[in-house]
Amino acid sequence: MSQSRTPSWRTLLVLGRVSNIPTVWTNGLAGWGLGGAGPSILPLIHVLIGTSLVYIGGMYLNDAFDAEFDRQYRKPRPIPSGAIPESWVWRIGWGLLGVGTLLLMLLGWTSAILALLLAVAVVLYDASHKALSFSPVLMAACRFLLYPLAASAGVLGVTGASIWSAMALAGWIIGLSYVAKRESTTGRLQRWPLLALALPLLFSALYNGGAYRLYGSAIGFLVAAWAVWCLRHTLGTGGRNLGLTVSGLLAGICLVDWLALLPTPGLAVWFVLGWLSSLLAQRFIPAT
Repeated sequence: MSQSRTPSWRTLLVLGRVSNIPTVWTNGLAGWGLGGAGPSILPLIHVLIGTSLVYIGGMYLNDAFDAEFDRQYRKPRPIPSGAIPESWVWRIGWGLLGVGTLLLMLLGWTSAILALLLAVAVVLYDASHKALSFSPVLMAACRFLLYPLAASAGVLGVTGASIWSAMALAGWIIGLSYVAKRESTTGRLQRWPLLALALPLLFSALYNGGAYRLYGSAIGFLVAAWAVWCLRHTLGTGGRNLGLTVSGLLAGICLVDWLALLPTPGLAVWFVLGWLSSLLAQRFIPAT
């Protein structure tokens, strides 16, 4: 295929892993709620647009940094297959990351610092994740920052709840990223790092009490059941399919966000819709 050919819309969507965008939106909604929300949803929309651009830009840069690896081991990816010139991917990636970061910085000084940290974390992950064994921690740092960043747009700003909930979310990301890191390898999958997936359940059990304990337990059971359902593709006796596990756990981020924002059950429908829409989108655009 000629490298000068204009890339298709599908190629652009695949590069951006847009099937995961609902998880970015629910991250923003949860973080904003943990920051006290506010009388207007305009700051939330601001956050969602900015973080979406940063996410998609980071995904483009992920493929750009991985281009040489993909030419050897993942030839169907857009760059080695010739679906899009590598130079285009670099330009689009840096452009989206830059615009998204600048947009988030307009929310205020705290948001600006967190947005810059997020951009740095994204680039560090993209540039080094193939070489570093602890790259799942870098990926977790990217998602961790989304909660306080969104909270900074709320009336209360960055709260203790947003930080603790971000730590719980980071545990889920470490677990799924550990599995994702082994999609391109044939090495043995250790089971103990998967315990990080339970961190949201532990934090919920410690944090939620009184009237929210039963509600939290019910959502926690749903999160746990979904994790087990996804891991069966990797740990079950029917063979190993890490891709299905990772895709399912990525969609499950929306459920973890729901668990983080228990005191506002009226928003539950948005987290469920995010989960379902991510799963539906994965049928057309791969999540990884």
